[in-house]
Amino acid sequence: MHKDGKWAKQLISLQDNEGKWGCFHSLSQFYNAPITTEQALRRLECLGYTIEDECIQKAVSYMDDCLIGKNTIPDRREKVHDWDIFTSMILSTWIRRFTHDNPHANKVAGQWGNVISAAFSDGTFDYDEYVRAYHEILGLKPKGGRLIDFVNFYPISLLNDCLDKKTQEAVMDYVLDRNNGIYYIYDKKISVLPQFFESREASRYLAAIELLARYKHARHKLYFVIDWLNDNKNENGKWDMGKSVNDKMYFPLSDDWRKKETREADCTERIVNLITAISN
Repeated sequence: MHKDGKWAKQLISLQDNEGKWGCFHSLSQFYNAPITTEQALRRLECLGYTIEDECIQKAVSYMDDCLIGKNTIPDRREKVHDWDIFTSMILSTWIRRFTHDNPHANKVAGQWGNVISAAFSDGTFDYDEYVRAYHEILGLKPKGGRLIDFVNFYPISLLNDCLDKKTQEAVMDYVLDRNNGIYYIYDKKISVLPQFFESREASRYLAAIELLARYKHARHKLYFVIDWLNDNKNENGKWDMGKSVNDKMYFPLSDDWRKKETREADCTERIVNLITAISN
């Protein structure tokens, strides 16, 4: 219902002929910098865009070309991680956010699934086994950098349908109890609810839960979030997270938040969708 709004139209007008928006990698919103492809895709996804839409099809085609070496992302090569492992992971993640029919992205997801399955083979996370499987299965060792910590947006998003029930539940327990949350998304322990519901922190918390709710065999471990959300309904039976959640990424969905009722409708839409995802 938001695909014809001004936010989507502005973003789509900035997409180039290749299907990208400037540089590729950065999930953070920098208001004085050009938007990145990741930021654009993240925002369009929030606004309801899917693989059925032409702008997403163009972006997926571009990312697939970069994944198989026919094209390259224009970003500066980072030295912290092995750049080839990192870029294949982020490209595959964003392709699979919109479609699971891409064999190249699915291959990368399968490799990461094997790494994480090995690391949790005894029901808990074994870092030494993670290192062994990382080197053996991914086939590359970091060139002067560190291994990628799997508890960040990309592997967590990439793996939701690549793990069996036992492993999904073990990963969920590990992520929920991790002190610094999911990198790029939420930096606090997810098993601890935010102190204030009307806050940008709570919106980021919802983003972490939205990511974890894709693990269908472990969704039952998120029921405590539904209780928290229901406790924060207003007198109208809806939700309002306040003005501060207007971050130009998750919110707003509607064109204009000058009316409280519009903000309430956007917040309620997002939360109803999340409750439905956890409950199914």
